[in-house]
Amino acid sequence: MAAPMLRWWCLGRRWVLACIDCDSRHGRGPAIGFTSSRKRGQSSVAQQPLITSQKSRKGEHEWAAVVGLEIHAQISSNSKLFSGSRVHFAAPPNSLVSFFDASLPGTLPVLNRRCVEAAVMTGLALNCRINKKSLFDRKHYFYADLPAGYQITQQRLPIAVNGSLAYSVCVGKKPSRVITKTVRIKQIQLEQDSGKSLHDELRSQTLIDLNRAGVGLLELVLEPDMSCGEEAATAVRELQLILQALGTSRANMAEGQLRVDANVSVHHPGEPLGVRTEVKNLNSAKFLAKAIDSEIERQIHELENGREILNETRSFDYKLGCTMPMRDKEGKQDYRFMPEPNLPPLLLYDTESLPPGVDPQQVINIDWIRERLPELPSETRERLIQQYGMLPGHSFALLNEVGLLEFFQNVIKETRAEPKKVTSWVLNIFLGFLKQQNLAVNESPVTPSALAELLNLLDRKAISSTAAKQVFEELWRSEGKTPSQIVSEKQLELMQDQETLERACHTVMEGHPQVVMDVKRGNPRAINKLIGLVRKATLSRADPTAIKEILERKLSP
Repeated sequence: MAAPMLRWWCLGRRWVLACIDCDSRHGRGPAIGFTSSRKRGQSSVAQQPLITSQKSRKGEHEWAAVVGLEIHAQISSNSKLFSGSRVHFAAPPNSLVSFFDASLPGTLPVLNRRCVEAAVMTGLALNCRINKKSLFDRKHYFYADLPAGYQITQQRLPIAVNGSLAYSVCVGKKPSRVITKTVRIKQIQLEQDSGKSLHDELRSQTLIDLNRAGVGLLELVLEPDMSCGEEAATAVRELQLILQALGTSRANMAEGQLRVDANVSVHHPGEPLGVRTEVKNLNSAKFLAKAIDSEIERQIHELENGREILNETRSFDYKLGCTMPMRDKEGKQDYRFMPEPNLPPLLLYDTESLPPGVDPQQVINIDWIRERLPELPSETRERLIQQYGMLPGHSFALLNEVGLLEFFQNVIKETRAEPKKVTSWVLNIFLGFLKQQNLAVNESPVTPSALAELLNLLDRKAISSTAAKQVFEELWRSEGKTPSQIVSEKQLELMQDQETLERACHTVMEGHPQVVMDVKRGNPRAINKLIGLVRKATLSRADPTAIKEILERKLSP
């Protein structure tokens, strides 16, 4: 018999030890594990732990995890934060570098208005208090891709503080069950990005690309209000949607436009917080969740075995599925923060404090930006639920896939089909084909107009649902053809001749007398079998509702 395996599970805000019998995982025996003291009825976002028959002291195997995030979002701007150099992903190395970016003597920073407006807009969308006066600081540290030897940031007085980010999590597999959580935002600050170091291990050298040096960043510091990887990943995904809706950042994690550092610690409930570690440079929501959960399990395992947690920086190895040490942080680095002498305080105004007669192009008006905030993702989801009677989980699915909401809305505009049917086709059929082929929405061979036409055919009962799926498959394979052309070529129209359908039903009834007898005896499933036989005989061209009406009329006494 295989030995049982121990595993830690996140249950709400607590982590508990579960003992999983290897035989039980293969369906050959019961599972045992340690239960938590979670209150009855309390919802759990993460997977439930297995229940044990063993007794343990209350709290003996309970752990609480604490997760905070530092997020760097690249601002969508044509030029850098303090210079006129263009911002372009994947440009030739060192082709977008100004004298200031290279830190040549005598060059001075010039603040980019677009970056300031993006920071204010993001702060307002995240319920922050916008500071009408903020300051820039120099953060000193040496690295080869930081030519000046310091980074210009906002350590002392950032542009926005005391905000909050609400994010919702679907509970279980039902799209109607959603719980909302909130994480506090300590501050949002403007700062410049560093360059990029490219390590050539073959030649044992490092190459420097300064194209990214000086690009404007928003650093968002989230308070440690989360307790597992799923919560953190969901919060980051919601932030990503907000930034994209605002247009303040493309937030493409694959291109490094949204980078996340996670601070993780564990402790027993009711005891002081534990020593934290920082997991650096996580560039996907999937790896963020895995890295945090892996680090939580590692820390619990270390403490359970009598070892200490070091205050260190770690990285996540996605191949091994665990975090690896990078450098320790026991000796706190002195960044020698000092005021940036070449930049005056950043002053913002609202309608009340705006000086009379001032040129609007020379100042930034907070209220003017507030009035022009677009619809945020939470508001979009609420509108979809109210307007189309959509389940909350379906509204999340439409927003989470880039371009899917726009595709859905375009289909809705051109079809007479019910929104519920459109939602089902877009999320189940259309999205299923996209994932199967690993395609983005804008790469789909099926256009919104084509899907709308197909749903119109289905809505007026010109074709059956089975035939509609055949047409969709043909649309996916054959670009250029319309649904009507495919229906005509493959003769998929529903039978409109009532006499022909009557004869088909009569033939099926004569050929299956036992099934007919079962129907007359009151077997409710028997008539479904007859319907299936008629559809098979008509090559699925007959409407099931019309078949049922004919059969019930013929079988009635």
